[in-house]
Amino acid sequence: MVTITIYGLDQYTVGHYSKDHTKNLADLFEVDEDDINFVAPEAFVIHKGVEQTSWNAIVKVNAPQDLEPLQEKIAHYLINTLKDFSIHLSVEFVYYHRHDRYESINEDYPRFLDESNLVNVEDEELPEGEELYEGNIFEGYQEQLDEIYKEK
Repeated sequence: MVTITIYGLDQYTVGHYSKDHTKNLADLFEVDEDDINFVAPEAFVIHKGVEQTSWNAIVKVNAPQDLEPLQEKIAHYLINTLKDFSIHLSVEFVYYHRHDRYESINEDYPRFLDESNLVNVEDEELPEGEELYEGNIFEGYQEQLDEIYKEK
């Protein structure tokens, strides 16, 4: 229900920040922790052609309209806790009416991934005597491929 998008910080920083601050933000917003999500777009903040990553961060908070009275204390919290990661910060709030939000939750699966439900995939060993083919899989077919691409 509350989405916090942070521009100008890398995804790993935002990921760690989310892990450390979701509970506190949920308490400040007076919502459940499951109602707080972060977005870390692969994007740059740019000013006059110069990339500003970690120098200028822009935090955009999307939240239901009825949470607006909590805005000032949340802005102060975000600024105070993010100042270790960026020199300059701005926080913008964008509000929506609760009836303007729709979601689909599949009850067959956990609501969120966390350490308790992640699947760790180990590198599989090839059966003895088998090797991974590293050659040209198109060898002997190059003329046919060239003809196909000429036709298009």
